[in-house]
Amino acid sequence: MAERSSLFIRIVEGKNLPAKDINGSSDPYCIVKIDDETIIRTATVWKTLSPFWGEEYKVHLPPNFHSVSFYVMDEDALSRDDVIGKVCLTRNVLAEHPKGYNGWMNLTEIDPDEEVQGEIHLRIEIINTDVPRKVRCTVFEARDLARKDRNGASDPFVRVQYNSKVQESSVVKKSCYPRWNEAFEFDLEETITEKLSIEVWDWDLVSRNDFLGKVLINLNALQTTLHEEGWFRLSPGKSTANIDEGNLGSLQLQVRLRDETVLPSEYYKPLVQLLCQEVKDSYKEKSIKLISLIDDTTSAECRQEVATNLVKLFLGQGIAKEYLDLLFRLELDKTNEPNTLFRSNSLASKSMESFLKVAGTQYLHSVVGLTINRIFEEKKYVELDPSKVEIKEAGCSSLHRIQTESDLIQQSAQYLQSYLTDLLTAITKSVKLCPATIRATFRQLYKRVEECFPENKHMNVKFIAVTSFLCLRFFSPAIMSPKLFHLREKHADARTSRTLLLLAKAIQNVGNMDAPASRAKESWMAPLQPTIQQGVLQLKEFIIKLIDIEEKEELDLQRALNLQSPTVKEGQLMIYKTKGKGYLLASSFKKLFITLTHDALNFAKTSYSKKSSFIPLSRIRALEKVEEKCFGNSNVMQIIYTDETENLGALYLQCKCVNELNQWLSALRKVCVNNTEMLCSYHPGVFKGDKWSCCHQKDKAGAGCDKTRHEVTLQEWNDLLDPDLEAQLIFRHLLGVRELMKEKYVQWAEQANKETPILHSEPQLKDNASQLFQILHDLEAAHNSLTVFSNVDDKEKKYLLEL
Repeated sequence: MAERSSLFIRIVEGKNLPAKDINGSSDPYCIVKIDDETIIRTATVWKTLSPFWGEEYKVHLPPNFHSVSFYVMDEDALSRDDVIGKVCLTRNVLAEHPKGYNGWMNLTEIDPDEEVQGEIHLRIEIINTDVPRKVRCTVFEARDLARKDRNGASDPFVRVQYNSKVQESSVVKKSCYPRWNEAFEFDLEETITEKLSIEVWDWDLVSRNDFLGKVLINLNALQTTLHEEGWFRLSPGKSTANIDEGNLGSLQLQVRLRDETVLPSEYYKPLVQLLCQEVKDSYKEKSIKLISLIDDTTSAECRQEVATNLVKLFLGQGIAKEYLDLLFRLELDKTNEPNTLFRSNSLASKSMESFLKVAGTQYLHSVVGLTINRIFEEKKYVELDPSKVEIKEAGCSSLHRIQTESDLIQQSAQYLQSYLTDLLTAITKSVKLCPATIRATFRQLYKRVEECFPENKHMNVKFIAVTSFLCLRFFSPAIMSPKLFHLREKHADARTSRTLLLLAKAIQNVGNMDAPASRAKESWMAPLQPTIQQGVLQLKEFIIKLIDIEEKEELDLQRALNLQSPTVKEGQLMIYKTKGKGYLLASSFKKLFITLTHDALNFAKTSYSKKSSFIPLSRIRALEKVEEKCFGNSNVMQIIYTDETENLGALYLQCKCVNELNQWLSALRKVCVNNTEMLCSYHPGVFKGDKWSCCHQKDKAGAGCDKTRHEVTLQEWNDLLDPDLEAQLIFRHLLGVRELMKEKYVQWAEQANKETPILHSEPQLKDNASQLFQILHDLEAAHNSLTVFSNVDDKEKKYLLEL
């Protein structure tokens, strides 16, 4: 059994932000912190006080996190970025909104006394042997304190207060991981009324000391146990009134917390087997399906999530193609008008959309990546709509003449024709790049639509069925918003965004097989008509080649794919290595091309070079961030691994930005999830000279001063499949619509009996439905029993589960 939490985050937009630049505007972006650790940075939206981001993220994290904070920043090229304001949502607030928090929130001013982080290790004892009784507070160490000084650290000391008496510890210089090992004693009053206060401060020579956090201990609670020891989370001080609240603008957010208790695999086997059998038996007879029951009882707002979970579940079982084929047939049975085929947001459409993202992200990047990069680099002014043409954007075409509207449109058409031609060429050459599973699924779709609409007047329908997914739901959205598909690190500016939109429209027209309705809708796209018509012919030829795949070829391609240990992530990074006693300085770094597979982390000089070295994933022991002060860069991570002699070594990777850093950390953590010897603690600094830069320990092999964070990962479409989690998510959804499914089944059965008194398939559906409802009942009972025993230790819990 595993407890898992995930946060769905959508940062929509901001409004009424204050101007931070001298031009009366700002360049805003958002930083997302979970328990004071930066996880996400949005792209910067330039020169606006009402930015739109529309960025979505899903973060897996430990169930015991405390809060998620959103900081709106103003990017500055020459100085440190300004903080505009923040929004903080605690775990308790999110738990009160099971369907998610969705709305506008006012930004609040940053209060330094509220910006605390970290934990402190204490032991509190009540000593009854002395007269008067005493309370002893032993302060051992602290970790992950806030960085208050310019050197990227703090100079912390502890102030212990009881009943107006105060004692202070020594100051530990330049450390966010200080060790004191000091004890403080106070005489206790006969009646304990005061709390023991432990405050951590950053010592400053010139200015006033900075508050780092505090812990309040209720001594009355120690009357029975007489002592308490452990790590205590530092809390903020007394918050001052935020006089600027409401005047700093606001942020529109969608945040949903989901806690899942994932049971052992055997609990989900009946549910998975029933759904798989449903898919496999769907070819035997034409009948009402459980999948139809799920489709009809799933609301529009959660259909995408349910579709994704089902696709991943069936991918893990190796029958995703069969599942999608079942959905194709169900959709075709309900459709008489070919022009509306797969245009609704049905379970079939959403499942196919999810399938393409899960199975085809690398294919998408290889097809559209070069054209999108070219558009970003060239930054051409492109506009075909006469009502939106701006002459001033073009400037002078020569020293003597300003370009006319006609000149601009003609020039724009040439640019777009060039981009469209490049993109269509990339698509037509991508048959072998397309994953075998996708090709086989499109073959089934093409075949089913051809069987349903065999007439000559519908000869384009089978092509449009394929392009409605490939072009309209896959290529076009990625072209319009490349940042959201990880094709670019930043959002496009207004000019580039317009070019991308026009190109996406052109691809949609090609995907619609140049339908008359598309031409009539936006007649100003006419200059692209020859290229679009040529593209239709190219796309038809491409689809015929794409679906020309036999079962044997599909299996051979799949086996080859499995043998190749597919790439999880790759890219060029700066590599730092440790050597001898100390750390090699920046002059020793190397730029290498790194490839992460399911087996190893490989290094080479370029993407085309032979691999020069590698680290087997089985030897990795920790994957964590490094303190900024170590390298003068905040985007450095470390890989702690064992060498051939079983000694620990460290490798440091420098990334371009915090997003790239977290993506690499996330990818590595996910492929190492089954490593059994991962470390529980690590050093966020480096061993320099004769001590660790973080906690000043002199034992190089000593235990780390901070806890590792293996659980924190970002969800990507190409994540490894997690069958138990997908089964749990499907169970949770079905449990929520169970009563609705029962009602719907009764309605269908009554309708079927009216139309056909003897319905041969109905008993089978009844049997399947009964099985499903019984499985849901059993899983619900298992969850309830585990909730009762949630406080039992792990060994006993395992024993109870086995019973």
